[in-house]
Amino acid sequence: MKKDMKLCVSLDLESSSENLELVEKIKDFDVWLKVGFRTYLRDGKKFLEDIKNINPNFKIFLDLKLYDIPNTMADAAEDISKFGLVDMFNVHASAGKFAMQTVMNRIKDIPNRPLVLAVTALTSFDNDSFKEIYGENIDKKAREFAKNTFEAGLDGVVCSAFESLDIKENTSNDFITLCPGIRPFGEDSGDQKRVADISFSKENLVNFIVVGRPIYKSENPRAVVQKILNNL
Repeated sequence: MKKDMKLCVSLDLESSSENLELVEKIKDFDVWLKVGFRTYLRDGKKFLEDIKNINPNFKIFLDLKLYDIPNTMADAAEDISKFGLVDMFNVHASAGKFAMQTVMNRIKDIPNRPLVLAVTALTSFDNDSFKEIYGENIDKKAREFAKNTFEAGLDGVVCSAFESLDIKENTSNDFITLCPGIRPFGEDSGDQKRVADISFSKENLVNFIVVGRPIYKSENPRAVVQKILNNL
């Protein structure tokens, strides 16, 4: 069954106050919010609480890309899951199937556990730079990572829109694909290499599009969010 694509807004501004100002501006929309490495290291759990205080219905994606030995990843996943604030978080698929299984075994009995995704290939990679590190083409390795993630019992993967359909065909239509580096209407790609627009994402059955700079660098973030939602 085809599911509606969701918008996830990146909170990547330089201060907590700027991020919360953005959250205030878009608090009436049905969107997810992505809290990444920089923001979480700087502002911590309190920032997650601040978001929920603005609108308790906001869904939070904690984008920390956990990557360590299995037990350490599971410890972190357990703490995140027990916050009661996080609706989705991620790990690195390259940590291996056993590490991902260890994470899921640790949190499986926690009530209302968050969704757990695994990062396949960062969207800042092009094929040549990816192959230098992983020794395979992105398409092939992303598929392999996704299969491992699926078999480990996770809910989905972080990938580019270019891999989304192939991943679903090799796992399940219900397996979530969340795609960063989305430039909704063809905006500048910045440091991202494998970028896509809304139309391409829809064609490739992406479940979540992550949009940052086109929203938070706009003079009217509300209007951009509304325009995106009108096109989903």
